Amino acid sequence: MAVVTISSTFHISKPYSLTRTHLQFRTLIHIPWIDYTHSPRTLLHITAESPATKKVKVRATKELTSEPRYSKSARRFYNENFRESESQRLSKVLAAAGVASRRSCEELIFDGRVTVNGSVCNTPQTRVDPKKDMIYVNGNRLPKKLPPKVYLALNKLKGYICSAAESQTKSALSLFNDYMKSWDKRNPGQPKPRLFTVGWLDVATTGLIIVTNDGEFAQKISHPSSGLSKEYIATIDGTVHKRHLLAISEGTVIDGVHCTPDAVELLPQQPDKTRPRLRIVVHEGRNHEVRELVKSAGLQIYSLKRIRIGAFRLPPDLLLGKYIELKPPQLKALGWGEK
Repeated sequence: MAVVTISSTFHISKPYSLTRTHLQFRTLIHIPWIDYTHSPRTLLHITAESPATKKVKVRATKELTSEPRYSKSARRFYNENFRESESQRLSKVLAAAGVASRRSCEELIFDGRVTVNGSVCNTPQTRVDPKKDMIYVNGNRLPKKLPPKVYLALNKLKGYICSAAESQTKSALSLFNDYMKSWDKRNPGQPKPRLFTVGWLDVATTGLIIVTNDGEFAQKISHPSSGLSKEYIATIDGTVHKRHLLAISEGTVIDGVHCTPDAVELLPQQPDKTRPRLRIVVHEGRNHEVRELVKSAGLQIYSLKRIRIGAFRLPPDLLLGKYIELKPPQLKALGWGEK
């Protein structure tokens, strides 16, 4: 508690004229939390240099000097419209443009079918900028503005091949003719993508096949290191016994490599299915792997359908020859998250 004592003596020698000697004040104020060993000016300096005050100053300075944080949409708009594009490896640029998978693009470069600024380039690691460099593949100019990435899942028909090459057999990509014709209407101002299949299914096999224009995505999910398993339903022409299942599970040699399935089982008989059906899961992805496994067990395949890749399963209501656009959760099921 503060104790205040004031003693005053007044002596007026002239009207309304007071001097220091005429007016004397004696004041004693005691406040316990004030250090009287320092003068008020010194106390101000000590307070200003205290650690707590320094922290406040540092925090305020950091808030003033730090760069403002922008929203994700604002950063994307800046990157797409104002930021100068950085050079990238030639093979990566070709794959991103949808020319083919990364490995196939490297083969195009090695074969001398790619030119950069008028000169043949045989090095996939060459740094290029599609906005500044003139890049030609098989005589066709690579567009400066790359098309948006497209990811589709197709329920392939029997009799279609997974190739864009000219052939007497129909290409699975021809099932997207209507999609490409309506591209300009749905995506005004955007270049058309060059679609290709990720991996392949033979001409007699139906079911799930992924179609895209993203070469990096195709390389990622088709490479054995991805570890994506593939599930097939094989309809058998004949009777299936336990010995057949054991023979399939033991595997067989394909292209000099012994391949064994992850799982094999006989599905329950259904009223509308007269032939037995096998569920076979593989991860090797070798040519005709499922057909070779069944053949080595002494069975004959009547029909074969792929129903799953990774954690993405072919929608049961997707009719043959139809497709859907893949959303982020479906891409994540294929092992492809946001970049």
